[in-house]
Amino acid sequence: MKRGDLLYSGKAKSVFLTDDKSKLLIEFRNDTSAFDGEKVAQLDRKGAVNNRFNAFIMQYLEREGIATHFDRLLSDTDSVVKRLEMIPVECVVRNVAAGSLCRRLGIEEGLDLVPPTFEFFLKNDALHDPMINEYHAQAFGWASAAEIESMKAQTFRVNEILSRLFADAGMILVDFKLEFGRFESRVILGDEFTPDGCRIWDQSTRKKLDKDRFRQGLGSVVESYEEVAHRLGIDLEAPVAS
Repeated sequence: MKRGDLLYSGKAKSVFLTDDKSKLLIEFRNDTSAFDGEKVAQLDRKGAVNNRFNAFIMQYLEREGIATHFDRLLSDTDSVVKRLEMIPVECVVRNVAAGSLCRRLGIEEGLDLVPPTFEFFLKNDALHDPMINEYHAQAFGWASAAEIESMKAQTFRVNEILSRLFADAGMILVDFKLEFGRFESRVILGDEFTPDGCRIWDQSTRKKLDKDRFRQGLGSVVESYEEVAHRLGIDLEAPVAS
């Protein structure tokens, strides 16, 4: 698999074309940012940790019946994925109140949400990813009614699967975001699932083990990502199959 031209460079990942038109290469970089790029840093090992973490989660979801774009690990920092037509809508599930939900609604952090809440956001950095609803998504042509229902159903199913996985490892999956894309007339899971895009707390102490450690200046960011990985049984040192 040969890396081709750069297709897209985001805050922490770069996406490249390959010699296979149906596949893309994702490079997980050490770059880290928060608050729409106002706070940035380079964190050693982060790209490699997130690459392995994402591969583990995507493969786990595949075994549980969730179709994803993940194909295979290519190197410590690179993965090969199916090329999707991405839907510019982020799907967010919250099991515990944290982050922007608390700021918007004046809710105390840590409140258990029963049932879990679901929110749509438009994926647009220039507009700071504004919250939208399914009517916006349909009216502006971002997703059809059927695609919206599919994304919601898959997101809640992912929540069920991963909440159990993290709970079994002594952690709380507080919230997370997912992105989906179109592939051969289906809507399947794309983008990534790493501690950059979710919140994870220790079950007993509620210690934060995710990107909030960077946002809030708590330190030990990559070390916390590695702790989560080790609890889940992810081998961060395993050789990548050729």
